[in-house]
Amino acid sequence: MSNRRYKKQERHDQILLELKLKPHVRVADLARQFGVTTETVRRDIEDLGRDGLLQRAHGGASARHAGSHRDLDERRHERVAERERLGRFAASLVTEGTSIMVDAGATTMEFARALAFQQTRVTVITNSVQVAMILGQSPATSVRLTPGDYLPREAAVIGTETCDYLAGYNVDACFIGAAGLSDTGVSEAVAGFASVKRAMMRQSANHHFLMDASKFGRTHLEQVVRLDDIGTLISDQRPEKPLSDALRARKVRVLVA
Repeated sequence: MSNRRYKKQERHDQILLELKLKPHVRVADLARQFGVTTETVRRDIEDLGRDGLLQRAHGGASARHAGSHRDLDERRHERVAERERLGRFAASLVTEGTSIMVDAGATTMEFARALAFQQTRVTVITNSVQVAMILGQSPATSVRLTPGDYLPREAAVIGTETCDYLAGYNVDACFIGAAGLSDTGVSEAVAGFASVKRAMMRQSANHHFLMDASKFGRTHLEQVVRLDDIGTLISDQRPEKPLSDALRARKVRVLVA
């Protein structure tokens, strides 16, 4: 048992470091290493699992590899308070009479709920069935759902037909999410999502990326855009170095909810 007293954040950092070096860690081994109870380590693993930073497994935890992604139904139960706060803040930026594009995702669903609640008069074009259903409940919102190939696990449509439909509109802004943000840019784990996001950006005068802090430093298979093209990043906290320096160098506007 270690003589050193590890703080909670130090334990979290060490667990993630261990998972970079090996595919699986055991609760009992970590408890001995940190000099804490197994219950404390299980709570640490639960916290990191909720943030999507590892995969909980029997007796311990496994690494969540780059490019792995949970379905929408699983993601929407993670970091709920952070995404709700982020969504409310982003919705406050939408002014009366504007037109926007909104893509599919757990965070944009929270944005849609906040927008519906404040009943801003707005036209919304989306590829998300969930976003369309949420905003469709607001009498102030005009909703247009894109055609395309349906992805049941994401409740969204994608494909050439989707992008062609988006190309027929010009809007004031887009509000889109993504699975990862690193110094290489914004990346996406769901096949087909990146092209829809880029199509929305091409038709929008202003770009707003909604990403909570758990996405920082993560890179997935499909590149969406490089940092230069982000526009505005809206998050629940400010990125740390070196990502913050890279964003500043590319003149990305960062807003914290």
